[in-house]
Amino acid sequence: MLLSISTTHKPATDLGYLLMKNPENIHPVELSFGMAHVFYPQATDDLCTATLVLDVDAVGLVRGKGPGGEGLEQYVNDRPYVASSYFSVAIARAFGTALTGKSKYKQELADSKIPLTAKIPVVPCRGGEVLLNTLFAPLGYEIKATRLPLDSQFPDWGESRYYSLELSNTVRVKDLLSHLYVLIPVLDDDKHYFVGQAEVEKLLKHGEGWLSSHPAKQIISTRYLLHKRSLAQLALDQLLEEEEDPVEKQERQDSQEDAVERPISLNEQRINAVIETLKAHQVRSVIDLGCGEGRYLKEILEHREFGSVAGIDVSPRVLEKAADRLKLERMPERRREKISLFQSSLVYKDARLKDYEAAICIEVIEHMDLPRIPVFERTLFQYAHPRVIIVTTPNLEYNKKFETLPAGKLRHGDHRFEWTREEFQTWANNAARRFGYSVSFSPIGPVDEELGPPTQMATFVLAEAEKEVESKIGKGNNEN
Repeated sequence: MLLSISTTHKPATDLGYLLMKNPENIHPVELSFGMAHVFYPQATDDLCTATLVLDVDAVGLVRGKGPGGEGLEQYVNDRPYVASSYFSVAIARAFGTALTGKSKYKQELADSKIPLTAKIPVVPCRGGEVLLNTLFAPLGYEIKATRLPLDSQFPDWGESRYYSLELSNTVRVKDLLSHLYVLIPVLDDDKHYFVGQAEVEKLLKHGEGWLSSHPAKQIISTRYLLHKRSLAQLALDQLLEEEEDPVEKQERQDSQEDAVERPISLNEQRINAVIETLKAHQVRSVIDLGCGEGRYLKEILEHREFGSVAGIDVSPRVLEKAADRLKLERMPERRREKISLFQSSLVYKDARLKDYEAAICIEVIEHMDLPRIPVFERTLFQYAHPRVIIVTTPNLEYNKKFETLPAGKLRHGDHRFEWTREEFQTWANNAARRFGYSVSFSPIGPVDEELGPPTQMATFVLAEAEKEVESKIGKGNNEN
């Protein structure tokens, strides 16, 4: 099983700098399922070719390090001989630095597009030449694919699902490797290891910059994640967010909402109300769901009462912006230990959500499509199950008071809905009843006698925890 990458860029031997592998040497790479070797069969100024050879330990596969199965399938399968998810792992291990787009000596070249040709002798493709073109043509590749017979000695047996593949393009080395890393398992429609949320993160990481605009992103996500619907939908949701630069989009839409609400300083009032409520419930650890660029996290960190603070967001780019806002790199070590940022979705069960006493969801729920709200409820109330949950959301009725907001318009360009007081309280009461919480409601901002407050807040307290507190208070009074 091998991959060759060639360039005619001059001097072509610069490929060695880009792949971080000296053309004069053979480079062994030890893997859990075998060995990989990188060498250069040709290295001149006019043409340079790097070859990655993967030798899969067939005996190791039978011992459980590879595909499962019983009987003959354990011993007779194509895994050692074709490009598959094993090969993606080998690419990541052998060319890890190049896959990140970094080059110690030739960074300017690493950032440049150069003529590259990749050849793979045997690729399993469940979908034929149509799928090959669907995946690679939109990325600008010239594709040469030859379907291989089942057995060259017996042509009457017909064609196989295997192809020899040659791809040519003027592209960055990083992009070529990323395309191969993601799309080889997509062609095979299989993987040799468990597929969970970590695979979503890998897909988004290696698909950054090209996958969100790819016309076949749904096919790619579905097959890369082994047709697991919840994971594929999670990936697609995040890819849709990335079609427009997430940081620019959020800044633009937030500025629109801020302009509407600025006359009554709602942002400041919201975070103050949330922090005071957290303190009242003696919360020590809190996670901000949908933290965005970290404006609320920055305020929470100023209060010593909170020993552990975290923020999650669906967009890695937005989290980078949050890290910049919080100045994490320059933050004193003891304070830095208090804060965690991680990428996740509010509609996916993530074990990291369970580590916090309180969860806050400030002006986030209205950004979800209404059909996704029940999934969000189960993730937050049932799975994460924090002691205290605080949810704030706009009061639709109050919109009449905003002179700059056209009639019938919502406050934010990304709001899917805005609830009246009755609608919000109905939702909150139902959620509290189903998941064992009590709930109370508080106004935020100036309260209009007829229309209510501009922002409405619900505080959910786990009923069992509330009883424990009341019991302790009662016991203390009796002792006195």
